[in-house]
Amino acid sequence: MFSSEIKSVHFTGIGGTAMASAAAAMFDKGFAVTGSDQNVYEPMASFLAAKKIPVMNGYDERNLAYKPDLVVIGNAISRGNPEAEYVLDHKLRYCSLPALLAEFFIRGKRSLVVAGTHGKTT
Repeated sequence: MFSSEIKSVHFTGIGGTAMASAAAAMFDKGFAVTGSDQNVYEPMASFLAAKKIPVMNGYDERNLAYKPDLVVIGNAISRGNPEAEYVLDHKLRYCSLPALLAEFFIRGKRSLVVAGTHGKTT
């Protein structure tokens, strides 16, 4: 993915816990981060606001007019979404959340994965 070329990242579907957390982690690493979602509810709205990550309400190709170096497309986003279509039409670099995590946070490190249906947080 050539992570050294990435300076700005837009998260389409930033309102979920995982996407918002990844956006904040990228921000903390020094990337310029923006995001959009249909609605961003608490506690993620306050979390993103505290980081001063700009969040656009609704999906619109104008949210990508600045041509971010990378667009992370959430798994709730499907074809027909204006931002997803803009990414494809303008051949912007994009990836999924798992691909972002692999490239920027996991590559070259030893990972410990906790999986299961119940009891992961305890």
